[in-house]
Amino acid sequence: MSNNIIITFPDGKTKSVEKGISGFELASQISKSLSKESVAIKIDGKICDLSLPLNNDCKVVIIKRENDEALDIIRHDCAHVMAEAVQSLYPDTQVTIGPSIENGFYYDFARNEPFTIADLPKIEKKMNEIIYKDEKFTREVWSKDKAIKFFKNKGEDYKVELIEDLNGDEEITIYKQGEWLDLCRGPHMLSTKQIGKGFKLMKVAGAYWRGDSNNTMLTRIYGTAWRNEKELENHLLQIEEAEKRDHRKLGKEMDLFHFQEEAPGAVFWHPKGWRLFQSLINYMRKRQDKAGYVETNTPDMMDKSLWEASGHWDKFSEMMFRTEAKDEKIYAIKPMNCPGAVEIFKQGLKSYRDLPFLLSEFGKVHRYEPSGALHGLMRVRAFTQDDAHIFCTEDQITQESKTVCDLILSIYKDFGFDNVRIKFSDRPEKRVGDDAVWDKAEAALMQAMEATGLEYTLNPGEGAFYGPKLEFVLRDAIGRDWQCGTLQVDLNLPDRLGATYVGEDGQKKVPVMLHRALFGSLERFTGILIEHYAGHLPLWLSPLQIVVATITSESDNYAYEVKDQLTKNGLIADADVRNEKIGYKIREHSNAKVPVILAVGKKEADDKTVSVRRLGSQNTSTIKLDELIESLQKESLSPIN
Repeated sequence: MSNNIIITFPDGKTKSVEKGISGFELASQISKSLSKESVAIKIDGKICDLSLPLNNDCKVVIIKRENDEALDIIRHDCAHVMAEAVQSLYPDTQVTIGPSIENGFYYDFARNEPFTIADLPKIEKKMNEIIYKDEKFTREVWSKDKAIKFFKNKGEDYKVELIEDLNGDEEITIYKQGEWLDLCRGPHMLSTKQIGKGFKLMKVAGAYWRGDSNNTMLTRIYGTAWRNEKELENHLLQIEEAEKRDHRKLGKEMDLFHFQEEAPGAVFWHPKGWRLFQSLINYMRKRQDKAGYVETNTPDMMDKSLWEASGHWDKFSEMMFRTEAKDEKIYAIKPMNCPGAVEIFKQGLKSYRDLPFLLSEFGKVHRYEPSGALHGLMRVRAFTQDDAHIFCTEDQITQESKTVCDLILSIYKDFGFDNVRIKFSDRPEKRVGDDAVWDKAEAALMQAMEATGLEYTLNPGEGAFYGPKLEFVLRDAIGRDWQCGTLQVDLNLPDRLGATYVGEDGQKKVPVMLHRALFGSLERFTGILIEHYAGHLPLWLSPLQIVVATITSESDNYAYEVKDQLTKNGLIADADVRNEKIGYKIREHSNAKVPVILAVGKKEADDKTVSVRRLGSQNTSTIKLDELIESLQKESLSPIN
């Protein structure tokens, strides 16, 4: 009997190796450089420790430090080292849960005296000592009884609770680094030294045990970790730049909006902010009109029975605001627009000749977000979606999906986003509909995606509860990613709500429903735009394009004359005739991110000129008023015109 197994690599090549060889040994056989660069191994699609023995024929991918998948492992290792450092410095501390997250990691600690930001340098120094010691990560499998006994003796009550909640047949794995150990599923790198120096502890915060406000408050320490110090430096610079671009700060400076406690997660739009918001709607309305959509509007509040029929009540009710009327009926404020769109489609007999049937809606929706998750315009409870629902036949899915993809990429380009990635998200664990229906929906969307010729990545398990979806991810000016638009194929909801059309054979059929949002949330897209442009919005988007500022009071009348000429020609202008120095006025309006500031004095009034200063420039130029108006009119045109 052969003691060898067959390893298949990503390029299809195979290698016969001795059974029981570890991933690290396999990498070493291929090349010494590969073994030095390797941090983990993917076996039949599952990421594992390099130390794990290979006992069966399998497909293998060696994960190198340069691969994106390595970042999660580096961050996970860093979390373990932080936990060891904390318990080494503060032995009375209990370690609870500590995952890797986007851009970093965290650990929640139970301690009588909560940690503060002042403790972080000391913990970070200890982490460097542990990393330098080059402690090996080793994996052990324990029985449930052994694990409970160990952590009870250690006084780790939170760990005991986690273990007791595990299924009886679930394997309990322990990872050690030197003498320190923790309950963990892994994987980890070979040793602490592989973490390197590309990490930093960032902040502390309060966090309830298991996210439940009825439980004990713990202290969460956040850190960031990268493959090397250069990546860390770039990330810290990005954070610094992001703070300057924070839409909440700029929104206040630009007088666009505010929030207050009486309406958590809901926006108070100021006149300039509302003008910006409406300019986005007007742009999208024109694009949709040209693409053949007809605009609708559906009720904000509907009876519970509709949401039960659609499946939202069962799958989404924890996110829904609801109310009980005097007639004892229970209503829900809509968290999504799709059931309303189906009800409109159902009005009147539809034929296959009517398909595709394109309904759009700027629908206001409400979803309960925990107060701690709210974040300016980026995470709200009340928001407007540029929703559309395309009712079509199965044969039309590919073409309609391709058309939506072309439209959405064109729109993003108009707003300055050229770097767009697409993710394909398949069925989530919590969903409606039979697997056979999901198989058909996923295959149809995948076929459509292939037909576009666009690149995409897989995002397993992240589809909507009623269908698979495409997610469009924008990269902004400082390299951050924002998930905005979506396209979803739904073979469930129309059937659940009784939507039909008459096919060519004269029989009633259930239409396919494509859910489509382009901006996604208009509130969130507004926040993204503000941060992408650092408040320096293009002239066609700016809610106040021009301010005419007087140098002396004797030019007040001319300032109003200039403003009137600008507004008559379709430009958005204001006059500043306050008794303040011109330098003060320029600074104030520059801080408010007004794109064009016109300074006028006696000379300009006599010559019918204006002194022009652009946002972000120290230079001024003098130009005839009629020439300026002609130039600004062209610049202020929307891309859709």
